Parts: sequence; C-alpha cells; structure tokens
Amino acid sequence: MFIGEYTHTVDEKNRFSLPAKFRQALGRRIVVTRGKDHCLFLYPRQTWVQISQEVKKLGHVESDPRYARFTFSGASEIEIDSIGRILIPEFLRAFAELKNPIVITGVHDRVEIWNDKRWAAYRKKLESEYA
Repeated sequence: MFIGEYTHTVDEKNRFSLPAKFRQALGRRIVVTRGKDHCLFLYPRQTWVQISQEVKKLGHVESDPRYARFTFSGASEIEIDSIGRILIPEFLRAFAELKNPIVITGVHDRVEIWNDKRWAAYRKKLESEYA
C-alpha cells in the first residue's frame, strides 16, 4: 500500500528519485501513464497487469473506450535505476506539466506524480470539501 506525500526535485537529466518507502513495493520495472486531473499514475507491473485484465474482461461493449485509449496509449514501462531514480518520457512530463519541485503521493495501489502548484490547489480543494 502506498501512502504519504513527498516533495522532490527533477535533475538536469529529467530524472527524480522515488521515496525509499515506495521503491520496494513498486519493484524494479513500473508502468507510468496519464492520470486524472493532469497527474501521472505509477503502478507496480503486477498491478498494471491486473488493471489490463479487468479492462479486457469488460470487453469493448461494456467498457468506455475513452478510458482504455487514454490510459493505455499513454502508458510506458520504465525501470527504476540502482539509486531509485526514474526518467519519465517527455510526452508524459508535458502532460503533467512537471517542473521543479514535484509532488509524489501514495494513493493506495498506485503512486501519483503532480505538478506542485496543481497539487497544492487540488489538496486545498479536497481539504475544504472534507473538513
């Protein structure tokens, strides 16, 4: 399970470190894709396979094809390097408007990567709705 909120910086080669608490649960190879609200979703490979199987079970008639197109066409399998850094493909960095600093959040079965200003606004809205 992924929980918590962390602020990190992106280096000159567009890499950033994942929180140590997340690395073991994610594994070495992960899948990153476009998420809701212009963030990125990171999944352990095993979780990604489960999501894929669930979408497949729904079939083309029952599932919303926009979800599959948005999620799967934007997905990339990436590897966490030996010191815990990842490199997000440019088209996904652009989608999420990732600029320094970034926010990394744990959301149950996935990790989310946010533009820090977008996350601050979203978190403020959530806090006012749930307070």
